[in-house]
Amino acid sequence: MLPNRAIYDEDHQQLRDTVRRFVATEVAPNFAHWEETGIVAREFWSKAGEAGLLCPTVPEEYGGIGADFRMNMVVCEEMAYSGFAGPAADISVHSDVCLGYLIQHGTPEQKARWLPGMVDGSVVCAIAMTEPGTGSDLQGVRTTATRDGDDYVVNGQKTFISNGQHCDIVIAVTRTSTERGSGSMSLIVVETSREGFRRGRNLDKLGQLSADTSEIFFDDVRVPADNLLGGEGRGMNILMSELPQERLTIGVTALAAAQRAYDITVAYAFERKAFGKPIGDFQVNRHKLADMKTELTIGWAFADQSIGRHVNGQLNAAEASMAKLWLTEMQGRIVDQCVQLHGGYGFMREYDICRMYADARIHRIYGGTSEIMRELISRAL
Repeated sequence: MLPNRAIYDEDHQQLRDTVRRFVATEVAPNFAHWEETGIVAREFWSKAGEAGLLCPTVPEEYGGIGADFRMNMVVCEEMAYSGFAGPAADISVHSDVCLGYLIQHGTPEQKARWLPGMVDGSVVCAIAMTEPGTGSDLQGVRTTATRDGDDYVVNGQKTFISNGQHCDIVIAVTRTSTERGSGSMSLIVVETSREGFRRGRNLDKLGQLSADTSEIFFDDVRVPADNLLGGEGRGMNILMSELPQERLTIGVTALAAAQRAYDITVAYAFERKAFGKPIGDFQVNRHKLADMKTELTIGWAFADQSIGRHVNGQLNAAEASMAKLWLTEMQGRIVDQCVQLHGGYGFMREYDICRMYADARIHRIYGGTSEIMRELISRAL
């Protein structure tokens, strides 16, 4: 079970109970099918909206409850702890990543246009940063948005886009001038119903098989200039201001998933017998479990400190990078040990730990690789 922590109150516990019921009734019965088909069903979004799980920080005037980011973390933790990583990732990108750009940098008209649908699940949001030749180096983005009268004309290709198949709007990282520097980068919201927008293939991944991850294409897509988010040439500044929240979210997701891996492994270790006794009774295995328990306890203290600082507007880029780096690397260590303790059964996909091992690997890559996190931390030394 996830630990009880002082950072949360009774309202957060009520939301936890809601998430657990939602997982039991709407996710668990459908998850195997979604994994097989490589995508969650579209009705998953409307049901998540009905349950109140989407975008809790949206102000009341736009259909939300105006909560602080701790409510997001409750949903994030419980979805990750469920072990159903695909649906967890889809919701997190929508609520914890994309939403911040619109709340912090959108105009009142933009918020009124898109936020109510993001709350009720009728509008799914994606953010398009990565391109086939551009990963962590965002300044290498080549997608262009050329001003033509009252419109921008968007051309380019993006890949590894979470929610790419279901999204109704995409926050696209583009170049709005021919200059090389970051001052030429802008964010433009593209409705996917516009002519020239194309969805490519739903990508075949190592893990998170039911997560919606796609290629998308912009072929002379005309978008009103009013869809510019936060001002022309401010794209990099906006990205840098919002990426700490994304990185904290990935870290907390990794931690909750690591807790789940540990919990199911403890149960297995004291059920599975070898040489006439449970494998958890062997000192070498007990000590491995003790090390994992210690790391998880440290991780939750670190996560709570980081969440508290973020809610209070104090979490800086280096601290968020530390959270993502340490928590995701810790998850990698723990799931690896958990597979080892399961022995041959840990290599079988019918056992949850096998799937969780594959699902975990992406956390050290997306949102900024561990190597990039170390570079960002080193700049603040």
